[in-house]
Amino acid sequence: METKQGHVHVDNVEIRFQGRDGPVTALAPTTLELAPQTFTALIGPSGCGKSTLMNAIGGFVTPSSGRITLDGAVIDKPSEQVGVIFQQYALFPWFSALDNVRFGLKRFGLSKREEVDRARAALDEVGLSAHADKFPQALSGGMKQRVAIARTFAFGPKVLLMDEPFGALDAQTRLVMHDLLMRVWQKHKATVLFVTHDVDEALLLADDVHVMSSAPGRLIRHYALAQPRPRALNRAGSDLLDIREDILGLLRPADATAL
Repeated sequence: METKQGHVHVDNVEIRFQGRDGPVTALAPTTLELAPQTFTALIGPSGCGKSTLMNAIGGFVTPSSGRITLDGAVIDKPSEQVGVIFQQYALFPWFSALDNVRFGLKRFGLSKREEVDRARAALDEVGLSAHADKFPQALSGGMKQRVAIARTFAFGPKVLLMDEPFGALDAQTRLVMHDLLMRVWQKHKATVLFVTHDVDEALLLADDVHVMSSAPGRLIRHYALAQPRPRALNRAGSDLLDIREDILGLLRPADATAL
């Protein structure tokens, strides 16, 4: 039987930075398992350490203590096995959509024909075949994020880290992107960690939702979601609405009544 890959283990990881007035704890000791090929959402208030934890899994931030492993190997630097998608697309304005996707394949030593074929196939998956030769300035926000998704899935990462990827999009475009992401993810089955401020987004997309406290960040609640996809937040899905209210209560500031 083929062993599933993409198992991430965050083992008692603490992250501290040197601040202006001394050491600052960005992430309190944290343990987290991302099972292979699952979709996990991480939600919490601004500045709670969500992105810090994600960046540590990506190899961009070194834990002050503890360790992070991918399939048993310690993560201590960025890896081609881990893909990252940011809110701001990170596309090169001087490259076409096709060449932006090709750029993500350069490190694999493919021939030009292989690069082009894989890039075109990835753009086709996200519905952008007809826009392959357009430059980013000619694309909408949703289309730019589609290019970013295509560029990442094109090289087949085991793990996909997504940091507020749809935060800059309008509500209607965001729903379209949710459907697209689910379709592409279910085909490729990378292990996903999805950082978001949006409770509804987390509940619609994820297998598991972890809630973080205010800084220094720590995990305070875990919800395992077994509801079949596609999901809807309505009376028919009242259990999701109950979870939604619970999470909102956890995120509500203690002094909210004074605001």
